[in-house]
Amino acid sequence: MACCHYFAPSDGGDTAFSVDASAITFGPGVLSEAGDHAAALGMRRVALMTDKSLAALPHVAIVRDSLIAAGLDVVLYDEVQVEPTDESFLAAARFAVEGDFDGYVSVGGGSVIDTCKAANLYATYPADFLTYVNAPIGGGQPVPGPLKPHIACPTTCGTGSECTGIAIFDLLAMRAKTGIVSRRLRPAQGLVDPTCTETLPKNVVAASAFDVLSHALESYTALPHSKRAAAKRPSLRPHSQGANPWSDLGCREALRLLGRNMVPAVVETDGQAARHQLMWAATLAGIAFGNAGCHAPHGMSYSVSGLVRDFQPAGYPAGAPIVPHGMSVIVNAPSVFRYTAPACADRHLEAASMLGADLRGAGEADAGEVLANQIIAMMKATGVPNGIGGVGYGEADIEALTDGAFPQRRLFDNAPRNISKDDLAGLYRSALSYW
Repeated sequence: MACCHYFAPSDGGDTAFSVDASAITFGPGVLSEAGDHAAALGMRRVALMTDKSLAALPHVAIVRDSLIAAGLDVVLYDEVQVEPTDESFLAAARFAVEGDFDGYVSVGGGSVIDTCKAANLYATYPADFLTYVNAPIGGGQPVPGPLKPHIACPTTCGTGSECTGIAIFDLLAMRAKTGIVSRRLRPAQGLVDPTCTETLPKNVVAASAFDVLSHALESYTALPHSKRAAAKRPSLRPHSQGANPWSDLGCREALRLLGRNMVPAVVETDGQAARHQLMWAATLAGIAFGNAGCHAPHGMSYSVSGLVRDFQPAGYPAGAPIVPHGMSVIVNAPSVFRYTAPACADRHLEAASMLGADLRGAGEADAGEVLANQIIAMMKATGVPNGIGGVGYGEADIEALTDGAFPQRRLFDNAPRNISKDDLAGLYRSALSYW
């Protein structure tokens, strides 16, 4: 259904798109290859970054042993914060500066990989923290040059951060998430071992997989690259360039894999094979959104996670409220896709079908509802909270959520339909509950 007419030329739009991707090695046992890859990249003194919980698990030991066996000097940093902040990014950067490393290896989920990207950046090109942070929140300055080589080893089936030049964090002063985006942040190598998913708690699998799902859906329904204003110079073509034929390839396959494997991976006791498939879907969707960019569900998620009061889901570190990233994204998604469907109804319908929806009798006017209902059914089946109300928000919070998210123009401007501040408030209101 969705074909190349979506990319038809428009006045002032870009006539080309870029293809960027990390080198990826995928398969059971590839963490043990870290030392050889690091040596091949010229590393001699390596910062190995992870968090306290992961530091006690075999994944980190496997990578560390491999690096040492390759003759490398390895220094462990296990102070990464789950759902990192500007403060935790800066702490990692101080460690990186003091360590004088010529390479980095991250083992963990998106929080670990993103922290490693930031540490590498600020150690290589020191600057005031907001210098590289997305405008208008930060200065939006380009990364001045190449970074030190970084090998990313994801342990969750969700973020796809090993494939992207994006580092996301909570800006504590604003109580909202934002990020740093540059092709230069993209890891030099990703080692994706699907066996890492086998010991994850069900709630972590669900939240991670919904992040994948929204990566793929948002990239597939993003404003087409041909409707984005052409850059003044080719080298300034943005990292998030809009939907394009390359990103479509990863989106379609990721959505198909999610439709078949997501619910079994969460609810079945013998769902290990399904979890392995989710890990591959995460990598595909990471490659896709690393070239196309996400839009409104992710933009809305930043204040949902940043303004959290007392929500603490099972399977995550106790002691502090948290709305895990994938969860903070998906509670907005049905509301958003109902809104964006008129802009590209065929893509919304096709995505719903790939996720397993029955399209019999459905026309383009039904696209938003069909896709939203399929997402809602998957949320129910995997125990995800019922909208933003399920993670502690109510009508009285709409204004603060809207104010916190609206500055995320990099994301909202990538949506296929214009989103004003009033529209955004309406999207949050529609996301309060779904069933």
